[in-house]
Amino acid sequence: MHQVVLGLGGNMGDRLSLLKNARKLLTQQMSLEKESLIYQTAAWGGESKTPYLNQVLVLTTNLDAIDCLDFILNIENQLGRERVIKWGDRTMDIDILYYDYEIINTERLKVPHPYMVDRNFVLVPLAEVLPDFVHPQMGKSSMVLREECEDSLKVKPWCDIS
Repeated sequence: MHQVVLGLGGNMGDRLSLLKNARKLLTQQMSLEKESLIYQTAAWGGESKTPYLNQVLVLTTNLDAIDCLDFILNIENQLGRERVIKWGDRTMDIDILYYDYEIINTERLKVPHPYMVDRNFVLVPLAEVLPDFVHPQMGKSSMVLREECEDSLKVKPWCDIS
């Protein structure tokens, strides 16, 4: 079994339902071990304009890293993801943050996720669920990475008031 840590987020449509549907689809092939709270953040860089809902999931799977990536891309497509503008608005984005303690650097897949250490919307929920997990390249825990992150965007717990 492999531990895979995923970052989920989206800012289009019914964001909460899309996160729930993503989790449901992911757990058809993977076992959910931990999940962070859901957080709302302003759009980070790129062309996105509206706030995102984000969450980190820790799962176990028998899938190898590339099969895991293909499975995730299929889920994004099922949930209406269209790749038109890099870092643009989207219904669902699922990133592999970690795959065990592996370092993967191929054209299709880079793990640990290369931008995660610069993004509070990843580090806040990651530090919540895996505070002591050590980044295999940086040698720092999720908690330390969060504390050192220079991203000034606010990440706040989201609650459904409907």
